Amino acid sequence: MTTPELFRSPHSQPTHPLEPLTVAEVEAAVAIIRREKNVSNQFRFPCVTLHEPPKAEVLSFQPGDAIDRQAFLILLDNATGNTYEAIVSLTRQQGVSWTHIPNVQPNIMPDELVECEAAVKAHPEFVKAINKRGITDLALVVVDPWAIGNFGFEDEKGIRLSRCLCYLRATPDGNFYARPIDGLVPVVDLNTMQVLRIEDLGVVPIPPEPSEYGEKFASEMRQDIKLLQITQPQGTSFQVDGHHIRWQKWDLRVGFTPREGLVLYQVGYEDQGQEQGKVRPILYRASMAEMVVPYGDPRVQHFRKNAFDLGEHGVGVLANSLTLGCDCVGEIHYFDGVLTNSRGEVSVTENAICLHEEDYGMLWKHTDWRIDAVEVRRSRRLVLSFIATVDNYEYGFFWYFYQDGTIQYEIKLTGILLCGALSDFPKFGTVVAPELNAINHQHFFGMRLDFDIDGVNNSVYEVNSEAEPMGETNPYGNAFFAKSELLETERSAQRIVNPLSARYWKVVNPAVHNRLGQPVGYKIIPGENVLPFAHPDSPILNRARFMTKHLWVTPYEASERYPAGDYPNQHPGGEGLPKWTAADRPIADRDVVVWYVFGHHHIPRPEDHPVMPTAYSGFMLKPVGFFTANPALDVPPSQQGCCS
Repeated sequence: MTTPELFRSPHSQPTHPLEPLTVAEVEAAVAIIRREKNVSNQFRFPCVTLHEPPKAEVLSFQPGDAIDRQAFLILLDNATGNTYEAIVSLTRQQGVSWTHIPNVQPNIMPDELVECEAAVKAHPEFVKAINKRGITDLALVVVDPWAIGNFGFEDEKGIRLSRCLCYLRATPDGNFYARPIDGLVPVVDLNTMQVLRIEDLGVVPIPPEPSEYGEKFASEMRQDIKLLQITQPQGTSFQVDGHHIRWQKWDLRVGFTPREGLVLYQVGYEDQGQEQGKVRPILYRASMAEMVVPYGDPRVQHFRKNAFDLGEHGVGVLANSLTLGCDCVGEIHYFDGVLTNSRGEVSVTENAICLHEEDYGMLWKHTDWRIDAVEVRRSRRLVLSFIATVDNYEYGFFWYFYQDGTIQYEIKLTGILLCGALSDFPKFGTVVAPELNAINHQHFFGMRLDFDIDGVNNSVYEVNSEAEPMGETNPYGNAFFAKSELLETERSAQRIVNPLSARYWKVVNPAVHNRLGQPVGYKIIPGENVLPFAHPDSPILNRARFMTKHLWVTPYEASERYPAGDYPNQHPGGEGLPKWTAADRPIADRDVVVWYVFGHHHIPRPEDHPVMPTAYSGFMLKPVGFFTANPALDVPPSQQGCCS
């Protein structure tokens, strides 16, 4: 069963200030700014989204309060190359602000990619270069525009550029990523869609194998898989009102932006041990705020491959329309993503967010064999997810909510490896097919977690386990303890993981204690992680310095939203977390934002080709003193009679 979200009528009023913009509101925002600023057809709209009200207003909001609905827009004038930010009041039907943002490049939009490819394939020098390589059917050629980055080259400053990768399909619907046309690099001015140059680095043999993965190319499929059905005859256990979700004791809101995709708001848990019916706040706002994929091949064809998938493109814009039985299984509720194309026309991604619940094995169990008593509970979790296709890769972004108060964030990585033709020794990759080298790379994900543990003012501690020295207090050498250290300023809070000391970080409210006298809190438990292998002075680390630490903490500031800055596309760097934290502001007993950065290290395998099995990376947030006992004691036994 599917229950896709229905659009509200243009005249309906949102019931909460964090409800995403409707189709009618997006249309109105674009129309207002066109009218007031005489915006021509040469303007593009990289972003039209909700302008979130001040945090204090949202926290004090009561049902029925008046809401000044506002939209935030980014506009790019192709004629001048200028970028503007605008805020529009939808309630008052007028503009609030219009600001020129100098020397920046907004994200590259999907329709720019289409126009760029068409411009390259129509250019006579490109056709000549293709013919020189023995390629006569231009329809089989794929031109894949990439952000060019910033390497300090003077002739690239101030121009909106794309540096394109080229591929050749074996058949009209074949896997082009397996057949790169290395040595051929078109460079395009995206404002004018003019091909500035064709970099011809020499003819490189195209890998011969088509490396197809689609069902139509398979000789046969497995015949021994039986039908597996997931049903809930009594319906789902969650309730949805607009974008407000309640599931068992969890209470939260969801949003969707062109840049971040899925955003969580006002995540809380109804604790029966506290005031009856009171939802205790945990997170005010949570999202993945940047994703950077640095590749490790220094050759001329490949050294620029460093993708900022949020800041240079936007995973919300690239989100898939999810399909029941394929992307999501079970009883599903979908939310649509209301966005625009680059010309400001409404573009709706249907079924952008999937909401469902699923069995997750054993929640807790104990057998008292002396009295022949068994107590066991099945675990169930609520799942919120979306999937984005960013060129060759697919990323699934999953939030899980558990009955014991745990929150998990997991990214599922699949899709197709980025490969180069094998022209010499494959030191910086892995040979995955004849003459095809899959390039070593890493994926870094920067999370922005605005904690409000039982209130706004929180503190962050680092916790390491230490062995007690042998002596009077530890005569047998077996003792160890957990040592907590308060992180008092921004610089002291720039930390890296240490699995050898079982390091984790906890966010606590020093003013609220549980019945045992302990401050209430949640801890961040690292999962897989790594540091970048790029040199500290490399262009990529100048632009994405946030990757060098796994933990950052800043005092709340609404404008500090993205760890590599607002406009990383072609930016030389120095923005975001490194710039903000240079002031070394105090963070103890403050409204704080925790930035957790985790990385997936990918040395490719032949088994990752031609399409890679899903890899998993993420972290967990677990209550530590937030409850005074297991909050899942009241989960009832399952109905199969396996426990009592």
